[in-house]
Amino acid sequence: MARHLLSVNFMFRFTRGYKNSQRLKHTCCGSSCTDASSLCVIHDRQNQRFTITLDCDGAASSAALKYTITHDQLVELMSTEVPQSHRGKGVAAHLAKAALDFVVEENMKARISCWYIRKYVDENPHLRYQTHIED
Repeated sequence: MARHLLSVNFMFRFTRGYKNSQRLKHTCCGSSCTDASSLCVIHDRQNQRFTITLDCDGAASSAALKYTITHDQLVELMSTEVPQSHRGKGVAAHLAKAALDFVVEENMKARISCWYIRKYVDENPHLRYQTHIED
């Protein structure tokens, strides 16, 4: 799956230009209310957020990770919000991965204000996000 994600990101950047896009789909595999591997993360640069639309039995809701970018290109990862009905299913992990991949791809530094994103970085040292984290 990681190879697929990298090739999708590369093709998007190659054909449309990553820095100029308003929206970028990182992963999209269908929809299911219980299967975290089928979530679609959308990067909305204009509103500085990553979102996942959750549709379970006709009830639509969304999860979001909010960030800001300072004048010196430091990304502050502020918060993750996941509806109660979808917590514990890997939704926040998909948001955190998408945001941290964005930081790495843009060769930026990040400051983490959200406890969950900090936990994600600490629990996934093999992804090497730590070198992009400013304490």
